[in-house]
Amino acid sequence: EVALLDDAPRALRLLKTLRGRGVLALLDDFGTGFSALSYLHRFPIQALKIDRSFVAGLDGETRAESLALVRAISALAGTLGIDTIGEGIETQVQRDILADLGCQFGQGYLYGRPAPAPILVADALAPMN
Repeated sequence: EVALLDDAPRALRLLKTLRGRGVLALLDDFGTGFSALSYLHRFPIQALKIDRSFVAGLDGETRAESLALVRAISALAGTLGIDTIGEGIETQVQRDILADLGCQFGQGYLYGRPAPAPILVADALAPMN
């Protein structure tokens, strides 16, 4: 993400070129670290990956806080026409909450364990529906 802001005009040109060739940009670990709302309107971002720390909290001790953050991220993404991907989904409860909040895709041990690359390419993201 820091690279996007170091040379924003160049990054924008590159991302537009890649999108024109069918390569989509996803913003990883959204809501943590250097995540900035300016990325969402400055760059052609296809999806936000909701950080696993928020997903883990959906059925843990920080349920209320995690739910509020995931709800806000989902609402923001939906308003901007950006997809959401829940990271680190390990339980059916987490999956159901994310789906109820409109999250379109998920990743995590609930769907499968790490595997060799040829298998992963075919099943990189699991639809939530």
